[in-house]
Amino acid sequence: MTDNSASIVSKVWNYAHVLKNAGVGYGDYVEQITYLLFLKLADEMTELGYDNPIPEDYRWSKLAAETGDKLEIHYRHTLENLGKAPGLVGIIFRKAQNKISNPSDLQRVIKMIADEDWSGMDVDIKGAIYEGLLEKTASSSDKGAGQYFTPRPLIRAIVDVMQPAPGQIIGDPACGTGGFLLAAHDYITKHNKLSKPEMRHLKTTALRGNDIVPGVVSLCAMNLYLHGIGGGRVAEASSLSSEDQRQDASATFFNSPITEADALAQPSGTKFDLILANPPFGKKGGYTIVGDDGKISTEKQEYERDQFWATTSNKQLNFLQHIVSELKVGGSAAVVLPDNVLFEGGAGETIRRELLKRCNVHTILRLPTGIFYAQGVKANVLFFERKEASETPWTKDLWIYDLRTNQHFTLKTNPLATKDLTDFIKVYNPKNLAKRKESDRFKKFSYDEIVARDKANLDIFWLKDESLEDTENLPPPAELAADIVASLEVALEEFRAVEDSLDSSKVM
Repeated sequence: MTDNSASIVSKVWNYAHVLKNAGVGYGDYVEQITYLLFLKLADEMTELGYDNPIPEDYRWSKLAAETGDKLEIHYRHTLENLGKAPGLVGIIFRKAQNKISNPSDLQRVIKMIADEDWSGMDVDIKGAIYEGLLEKTASSSDKGAGQYFTPRPLIRAIVDVMQPAPGQIIGDPACGTGGFLLAAHDYITKHNKLSKPEMRHLKTTALRGNDIVPGVVSLCAMNLYLHGIGGGRVAEASSLSSEDQRQDASATFFNSPITEADALAQPSGTKFDLILANPPFGKKGGYTIVGDDGKISTEKQEYERDQFWATTSNKQLNFLQHIVSELKVGGSAAVVLPDNVLFEGGAGETIRRELLKRCNVHTILRLPTGIFYAQGVKANVLFFERKEASETPWTKDLWIYDLRTNQHFTLKTNPLATKDLTDFIKVYNPKNLAKRKESDRFKKFSYDEIVARDKANLDIFWLKDESLEDTENLPPPAELAADIVASLEVALEEFRAVEDSLDSSKVM
């Protein structure tokens, strides 16, 4: 982040603290900044000769001219009407509501945005400002953006070893605020001299994201837009003429590569060369039913799809199956998944065995705790390539890098940094996986070794955990509690599987 963008982030964020005391949470504040910033940018782009997708009655100039109660009323009506618009506008403003009810507070936010020349900034600066706000929201909220925010050093490391290329279709079915898509975009522009068609493809077609949460979809669409993706000029394409840039802008201004849907419900209709994702962690999906007698029961939410190997209510296992089904043959994926996916029985074992057979599952990165905003999360990154049908398993050797054992990170005092992932990037050796070499933290396990383990358990570790001998430095209580809860959830899932099998045998 440049000094200029850091200064603007600080300025905008300082006012977030003021509004917090007025009852406006950090997440709500960034939402309102999203709406207002889009209106301001649309007006500025009009002055530069581009089409304005906002109807005249709801443009920035109209809003900024109002004061007092009329300002609040006009802003509320603006959000309501733009939420019904098609394309990018409708995605950003869908279900938008005014959370800054005090007209004087709203006017101060509008003035703060009005004081900056946003369209005059480089695309990277605008994007860095918005990313900075999202990160601050994630780190400052008890809930909200934090659950969708993957540490950026981890994202960059994953993208560095996956090496996205021009012309590829790259997806994220649980895109959150768009971190993986933006990192893939930046990698491609940094490592390649793109032709005009390649740049147009990257800006309009290459990146596809989806999320189930409307507010997050708005944040992601705006985040990509401020980086020049899915609308506006092809800013980085200096080789394009002014007329070409104008044509690109008019063709894509109303569109967004981000959709709102339940990704697990059905196929997306697109086959991807590369999928990068951190699907949501948490409890099993389900819903509550109130019967005619007033009794309340909970139904598990399961997904039965022809492309899935097993039916389960475990969201992470379903996302793993979904991602495999969305890849082209020869396509690759890197997916952040919790520990239970590596060792859970029942459907988990079925899915792991099928994955090892049908894909080349070549690498697991065991992540340390203390790097996510939810405390005590134990997660891994699975790297695999989808293959064509074969009578023999595609996985030959699985390499595991242990970045967890005897590693201690916290969000505030010792956050995960790029330097902590340098060794993993080096030993991963993306250009030639066959020439990898073992080290203390990087070990190879054959397919036969893995499938011989109980339930094809992939939760493999070998380093001596020093914390087990040091009772004075036990993990924090929240982390210990999270471990206990995770273990209990796995046990309950296995009991449910036994119960289901007994019930089905009674029917027969």
